Amino acid sequence: MKKKLTRFDLQKMKDDGQRAVWMTAYDYVTAQLAEEAGMDMLLVGDSLGMAVYGYSGTVPVTMDQCIYHTEAVRRAAPNTFIIGDMPFGSYQAGMSSACENAIRFHKEAGVDCIKLEGGTRVADVIKAISDGGMLVMGHVGLTPQSSGAQGGFRAQGRTVDSAKAIIEDAKAVYESGAFALLVEGVPPEVTRLICDALPIPVYGIGAGDCHGQVMICSDILGLFQAFTPKFVKRYGNVAEEYRKVFAAYIDDVRKGEFPGEEHVYRMIDGEADKL
Repeated sequence: MKKKLTRFDLQKMKDDGQRAVWMTAYDYVTAQLAEEAGMDMLLVGDSLGMAVYGYSGTVPVTMDQCIYHTEAVRRAAPNTFIIGDMPFGSYQAGMSSACENAIRFHKEAGVDCIKLEGGTRVADVIKAISDGGMLVMGHVGLTPQSSGAQGGFRAQGRTVDSAKAIIEDAKAVYESGAFALLVEGVPPEVTRLICDALPIPVYGIGAGDCHGQVMICSDILGLFQAFTPKFVKRYGNVAEEYRKVFAAYIDDVRKGEFPGEEHVYRMIDGEADKL
């Protein structure tokens, strides 16, 4: 049986130079297969807004939606470190509501930690949740919930001043009690400076090599079709497989080739076959 990692395992992996591998998951089947494959962690990200619900961004995602999907992922992957993503509005209103929502993630969905976006501006929130005995993963650089303020989904830290601000954000996250940090959409040189400055694991998405990587599952599967970020490597073309299967099914039904004899039940001594 796969052993679920702890924060200490993740820290040791970082100290030993072993990269952690994780991805997003939003449903039971995907999470089950990811655990079987040996994924180190799973993030039930607010990216489900685009990947599952078809929103234009992550802002509309609610706590209830995040809890609902995280519950399914936890049931599917009981031996995997699960991260609950705090959606927009779940922690911006203050420390009290932030702690309440973090507690919801733990009590209702059984997460191992929560993740939230921001640096210096959310330092007090990170400290409050950490002081409540819950693990917090920070998230700096490109923060999708604040994409409007950042001018859209654009890489960050590409000027000296912007890079300095991200490094300060990273330090604030660590000093507030976060056990790990996610850096998104910044030049690898900036990520390396953050890795050198902090003793905790630093993970990346579109941020170059660091202590581990996270990817959106529908991106690496080739399932999400709206756009593909530059930093994504597609490991499959599941969307095309879906199309082939759907087209073959439609064709069989219209031709009368499905269902065939092998797909129906016949009466046996007055009783129908069992499923």
